[in-house]
Amino acid sequence: MASIYQRRGLWRAQIRRQCHKPLSRTFQLKSHAQRWARETERAIELGALSLPTEQRMDTLGDVLRRYLKDVSTAKRGFEAERYRIAKLLRHDLSQKQLSLVTSADIACFRDARLAEVSSGSVRKELQLLSHTIEIAIREWDYQLPSNPVRLVRMPPDVPSRERRLEEGEEERLLEAAGMSRNIWLKPFIVFSVETAMRRGEALALNWSEINRTKSIAQITMSKNGRTREVPLSSRALTLLSDLPQSLEGPVFPLSINALRSTWRVACKRAEIDGLRVHDLRHEATSRLFERGLSVMEVASITGHRDLRMLSRYTHLKAEDLARKLR
Repeated sequence: MASIYQRRGLWRAQIRRQCHKPLSRTFQLKSHAQRWARETERAIELGALSLPTEQRMDTLGDVLRRYLKDVSTAKRGFEAERYRIAKLLRHDLSQKQLSLVTSADIACFRDARLAEVSSGSVRKELQLLSHTIEIAIREWDYQLPSNPVRLVRMPPDVPSRERRLEEGEEERLLEAAGMSRNIWLKPFIVFSVETAMRRGEALALNWSEINRTKSIAQITMSKNGRTREVPLSSRALTLLSDLPQSLEGPVFPLSINALRSTWRVACKRAEIDGLRVHDLRHEATSRLFERGLSVMEVASITGHRDLRMLSRYTHLKAEDLARKLR
C-alpha cells in the first residue's frame, strides 16, 4: 500500500518496495495523489513499471558467506569449496562493496594469485567467484550491470597430469606410510591404487557399502551423482580383512586435512617429489588398461561418464605397449 500524507499544504504519495528506492510524487489534491498511487502500483504489478533499485552495501565477503551457507552446503564438494571460500575471505578483495567490484579488481586478484598458486587453482577460485556473483544477481536481487568475473581472461587450463609411480616409488611410499603415526594412511594408499576410487569416494566409503560375497564396494556419493559398484581385487579384500571394522562407520576414518598432512610427510620421508594423492587414481586407471580391460570396462569401474575425460587419466607406459607389438 502506498503512503499518502499532507505536508505544507500539499499531498504526497509514496510507494515503497523492499530492496528498492521509494517512488514518490506531490499533488495539490489528495484525490490526485490517491489516483496516481493506484495507477502506479497497478503498473508495477503488471510489470509495466519498475522501481529504481536501492544500492546495497554488502561486501563481496558478505555474499561469499551467504553462498557458503545457502549454496555450498548442498554440494558434494562442500569441504573443498569451504576451504576455497576461506582463502578468498582472507583476500582484500572480499572487503570491497560488491557493487563496486570491477573487472580490473578481478584481474588484479587473478594476477596476484597466479604469483602464489597454480593456474588451475586460480581458475577454480575465479569460477567460484563468478558463480557466487551470478547467484547474487539472479536469486538475491543484487542489481549489478554485469558479472565482472566474466569480463576477465581466465588463466590457461592446466594440462592433464602424466605423473605415475616410477620404479621403486610405490615400495618407498608404502614403507614411509607404514612409519606414519596415522595407521590409516598406508591402507588408504593401497586401496586407492587397487580400486581407482576418487579421494572423496574412498574417504566417504562405509563398511555397510562393502559386499564381501560379491567382492564389490558400492559408491553412493560419486562426483557425478551416480551410484556405481566397484570390483574389489584380492589385494583390496585382504587389506579390508586386516582393518579394524564395524557394522557402520567409515572404512578409512581420515579427514581430508589429516590425509594431506600425512601424505606430505610420507612423500618427504620417501624422497618422492611431485606426487599427489589424486595421482594414485591416474596410476590405478592406467593399470586397469594394462591388465587388458576395455575402455567401457574401465569407465564402469572409475565412474567416468565422458570417455574423453577418461583419456586424461590414462597414461600407458611405452615399454609395455612395445611388448604387445612384438
